[in-house]
Amino acid sequence: MTTPAAHRPTVLLTTSTVPRTTSLRRDDAMTGRNYSQAVTLAGGLPFMVANLDPALAPAYARAADALLLTGGGDVDPEVFGETPDRDLGSVDPERDAFELALYAAFREAGKPVLGVCRGCQLMNVAHGGKLHQHLPSVDGTHQHDQRDMRGYPFHTVELQTGSRLATAYGATHVRTNSYHHQAISQVGAGLRPVARAADGVVEAVEAESGPLAVGVQWHPEMMFDRFTEHLAPFRVLVEAAVGQPAR
Repeated sequence: MTTPAAHRPTVLLTTSTVPRTTSLRRDDAMTGRNYSQAVTLAGGLPFMVANLDPALAPAYARAADALLLTGGGDVDPEVFGETPDRDLGSVDPERDAFELALYAAFREAGKPVLGVCRGCQLMNVAHGGKLHQHLPSVDGTHQHDQRDMRGYPFHTVELQTGSRLATAYGATHVRTNSYHHQAISQVGAGLRPVARAADGVVEAVEAESGPLAVGVQWHPEMMFDRFTEHLAPFRVLVEAAVGQPAR
């Protein structure tokens, strides 16, 4: 049964800025439709926002019940105090600034946040953590950027017993997909790692206190329709948002 829109908590989804190369001059705000589909199935009402002035972040935190930091390009290493690795991918400082402001504003407002892939990394940087800029350069790591583009589960992650994610998934071992070449190297203050791959790479983090903040390194939005257990992160977000006070 479909939940009436009036009873659905609103979830703000971030986007990538993509310049058009044909037709009218535009900078398009883009993200996968499957994020919105997953939020909707979990009981939320998704909205997407372009990368705008960070000063608008508190207003967005007042207007929405929850925040979903979506996947995308690399986080600029300048944000976490490092120089660019030779294998660094494309960066977008304007997106970094806006998302960091959104994250701080939603935390300040006591509202829940879910970060997916880049979003997980951005959360870690917001807490003062650092990132591996290119995992293939890190000794002992296995492949984390699978070649198959359909989103099928690729490797197993171990979830920490008692974590929000382990409870939501109903398991401590979950097979996930993997599409990243950056990853958390140093966990930020106030976060705890709650999932790791077999090679030790951090695959998920959760806030130690305050409103719900969960970051996953995999892409559940690519799997939830065929592997229904991967709706779990979106359910965690929406369930946390249900308890938010009326705006």
